[in-house]
Amino acid sequence: MPSTPWITTPITAALVRGALDLERTPRGLLPHRLPAWARARNTDGQLAMAECQPSGVRVVFRTRATAVELDTLPTKRIYVGAPQRPDGRYDLLVDGRPAGRAVANGGNTVTIDLSTGKAEPGSGPVATLRFTGLPDDDKTVEIWLPHNETTELVALRTDAPVEPDAASGRRTWLHHGSSISHGSDAASPTTTWPALAAARGGVELINLGLAGSALLDPFVARTMRDTPADLISVKIGINLVNADLMRLRAFGPAVHGFLDTLRDGHPTAPLLVVSPILCPMHEDTPGPTAFDFSRVDEGQLLFTAAGDPAERAEGKLTLGVIRGELERIVSQRAADDPNLYHLDGRDLYGEADHGELPLPDGLHPDAATHRRMGERFAAHAFASDGGPFAEVRG
Repeated sequence: MPSTPWITTPITAALVRGALDLERTPRGLLPHRLPAWARARNTDGQLAMAECQPSGVRVVFRTRATAVELDTLPTKRIYVGAPQRPDGRYDLLVDGRPAGRAVANGGNTVTIDLSTGKAEPGSGPVATLRFTGLPDDDKTVEIWLPHNETTELVALRTDAPVEPDAASGRRTWLHHGSSISHGSDAASPTTTWPALAAARGGVELINLGLAGSALLDPFVARTMRDTPADLISVKIGINLVNADLMRLRAFGPAVHGFLDTLRDGHPTAPLLVVSPILCPMHEDTPGPTAFDFSRVDEGQLLFTAAGDPAERAEGKLTLGVIRGELERIVSQRAADDPNLYHLDGRDLYGEADHGELPLPDGLHPDAATHRRMGERFAAHAFASDGGPFAEVRG
């Protein structure tokens, strides 16, 4: 306990960054990364789960407090027949520097049977996170919420008053991508590759990485159109193959439509289109992607390609096909859009990287690869000598 009484501060939008909506629940506030109107357009349970997992969302405030408590209600996912997943991690930053890490025990559960798709909810108690020993000077405190665990914000307590952090003046980077951008298999919320790149680039992150759901949905494009941002990137490809969602004939117009919508709201912002990182099983083999349960008893769920390379002749998409189309589309549009850029995803993770750091489940990078990707993206995008996100100084 602190030496002085706890001060309870209501959690409001002024204290939350990275979320596009805060839903009032019976316990508190549930951060969403898509607004309510966009969620109403969605009928996919995977996207519904992904958008309320708060990747990039953090509670931010100024205070002289040396002790902080945050009550949350997490929702844990339990997969039938597999070992229990680790609890989601919370990262504490003080003036931008790592200062602590915690997990929230308890909470609600969703038990999922991957063989049938059935999901069974369960209820549990609110958890309390406690951070102590903070410096007693005036400082900015950030608590980054778990990137892969739905988290309701219940209460904030400190041993000194709290006020919203003033605008930093930093540029805002709005990014959309798949589970890799969401942070799948990253070690913690500040070590997903977008969070690492944002820290290196000195920008504020809004992460619309949506696991399994980077599918060129029009309501996502409109959400991005309406979200204030200085820098924008979209990482397109792997989920379209995973889901075997569309054929080549539909892909090109869908990409154009998505980019057209972004430009409706951000006509001159630097816009970077990123193609897929290397994923050997889908380089030349179409989707869908299937679960491989052969090692689930060992705690490892694997993935495999269920398509046939011969189906490319019928217009089915592979990562190789998608990369070629994205490069062509960006090159075509860039003739009239000088702020549109392209990055081959294999520059973030390619053949040599796969030899050193193979994808553990065949699909997702591990923590070390997230770090490498974040460093490489930052080095490319924020390079002062011509990077697409380089800051222009007058």
